[in-house]
Amino acid sequence: MLKYTEDHEWLKQDGDEIVVGITAHASEQLGDVVFIELPEVGREVEAGEEIVVIESVKAASDIVAPVAGVITAVNEALPDAPGAVNEDPMAAWFFRIKPASVDLSGFMDEAGYQALVG
Repeated sequence: MLKYTEDHEWLKQDGDEIVVGITAHASEQLGDVVFIELPEVGREVEAGEEIVVIESVKAASDIVAPVAGVITAVNEALPDAPGAVNEDPMAAWFFRIKPASVDLSGFMDEAGYQALVG
């Protein structure tokens, strides 16, 4: 089951980790993504900390950590193929994080997110 943030990130629980990417809505708003800078594996992050830089033909944007934890993996294909985010935002995940708590109940479900983006 997917959860969503107000920052247009999708979260998917996978065991004791959370996989994070951006939504189709965010991808459409950004336009053609031309550059992505991912965090280092092993980095400890706080919830709300800016950890990914995305640049598109329209704007530069940051992705923040939805929860505190440790980055366990990054999608190493993205820096060489940032356009994958536009082609399939659900498949083009950014990073995996092992949070202190895997409780995603505070995030929006699909209906809540759709209400947010209208």
